[in-house]
Amino acid sequence: MTIRNTLSMFAALACASTLMAGCTPATQEQTTAEAQQAQTPTEQSADNFKAVYDGISTERIKQDIITLASDEFEGRAPTTIGEVLTLAMLTDELQKAGLQPGNGDSFLQQVDLMQITASDDMTLNMGTSSFAYKENMVAGSKRETDTISVNDSPIVFLGYGVNAPEYDWNDYGQIDVKGKTVIVLVNDPGFAAPDSGLFDGSTMTYYGRWSYKYEEASRQGAEAVFIVHETAPASYGWSVVANSWSGPQYSLVSPDQGASRVAVEGWISREAAIEVFAQAGLDFDEEKQKALEGPYAKALDINASVTVKNEFEQSHSYNVFATLPGSEKPQEHIIYTAHWDHLGKDESKDGDQIYNGAHDNATGTAAILEIGRAFASLDTAPKRSISLLIVTAEEQGLLGSKYYAENPIIPLDKTVANINMDAMNILGKTKDVAVVGMGKSTMEDFLLEAATNQGRVLSQEERPEAGIYYRSDHFSFAKFGVPALYAKGGSQPIDEETANYRKRMNVIVTGCYHQVCDQYRETWNLEGITEDTQLLFEVGYDVANAEGMPQWNPSSEFQRP
Repeated sequence: MTIRNTLSMFAALACASTLMAGCTPATQEQTTAEAQQAQTPTEQSADNFKAVYDGISTERIKQDIITLASDEFEGRAPTTIGEVLTLAMLTDELQKAGLQPGNGDSFLQQVDLMQITASDDMTLNMGTSSFAYKENMVAGSKRETDTISVNDSPIVFLGYGVNAPEYDWNDYGQIDVKGKTVIVLVNDPGFAAPDSGLFDGSTMTYYGRWSYKYEEASRQGAEAVFIVHETAPASYGWSVVANSWSGPQYSLVSPDQGASRVAVEGWISREAAIEVFAQAGLDFDEEKQKALEGPYAKALDINASVTVKNEFEQSHSYNVFATLPGSEKPQEHIIYTAHWDHLGKDESKDGDQIYNGAHDNATGTAAILEIGRAFASLDTAPKRSISLLIVTAEEQGLLGSKYYAENPIIPLDKTVANINMDAMNILGKTKDVAVVGMGKSTMEDFLLEAATNQGRVLSQEERPEAGIYYRSDHFSFAKFGVPALYAKGGSQPIDEETANYRKRMNVIVTGCYHQVCDQYRETWNLEGITEDTQLLFEVGYDVANAEGMPQWNPSSEFQRP
């Protein structure tokens, strides 16, 4: 039996087991009526809340991390045996906690994916230079075609590849890129010139994200687009690019079979860019500087050629969705998110082949399970419903949460807020709470109150230039106007002992993002995860019981439609 068939069978079994468990809601109306009859909407006992809050367990979180990050789960790649094991574990834990299936009679939401695997037998030719796959280039195609070739395509350097009317910036405004290969810089102009007033300074905007650059090049009719990788503005090294953009790549099933995308999209290293620009008689760093002075386009008068050979297959993966009906407004939901997936395994590697994904994101998945247990343990459910959405294919471009936001189980106008949990704090307790994308919504008012109750303060994330707000699942909700919060332990250790631990552990884990060394370690101090899980439990509880709904701040780009 194939993994795909196993997943389909598992989905059916999950529905059946839910029915046998007697926790299937018949209809939304019946659920609402039963919830209102079964629970008297009284003020939650402060003693009960404190007992549940204090009962959030480091040991349970630890055991769930160990399970999810074990070699048995093979790195939790979508559509593999790792997914089967992960779904079984998650649904079992949610049922034991007493949460209800959130998608009718099932804990699962099917996500239709297109898996495309580009052969590593490819070479990118730019002028007289040839670049080898994964060494100085990676390339692929979203088009559902066996062979995609770019032949002698004129190369244009297009600065940051941005078309942003609100910033009065359009790199595409001076040249027609139809049929051309576009080279663009990573991040946006504000990163390289933080004091210039360009964009949002050192804080990355969505225009700095790789996903935007491919989308805009597609809209503009380019034939191919390559982003120049540099570690500082990308916020990760070349090995992350090589590992993340090679092997099976997933996208949501496209009605036009990918025809609206550029033929080829990829990355080249800084060293490759320097070589290509030199062929054109140009200095790469000088051209970068010109790209900061305003919208910029420069034809290099050399051509690009590359052939991508694809294998593609439609497959199914699953989001996990569970809910605890509210006691007064069950139709309104606060949705917690975490992603269960990671990068799977690479059998071509010598030695360790499994990307266990312990930090990213067994930690967040374990924490969201503990959040569910906590809410289910309350004597009286909060006024609004609490739902847990544990998504697939985050590592492939937020695909699971993107699919949910485009096909919501709970109407988005009834989705009060989103709270995201990704790569939780493994460095011990902190004095501060780092807010990713600080200043965007009034969710931070609830966060501030909960943090104050812990004796902590709010701080801005350490590296806003990395654009983390656009790189995790809350962004899928934000794009549709749902106030979304992403916050976790900051950079200020609680005491000297923790500070010394952080220094030692940082030496060990630095460089393990999307690498096989992202493994669970018994030496991890998980008290920071517990502290943050308690924090976000209180935030969700307060939002669920609040009279009004959180709002985006006026300066935010994410107002509700």
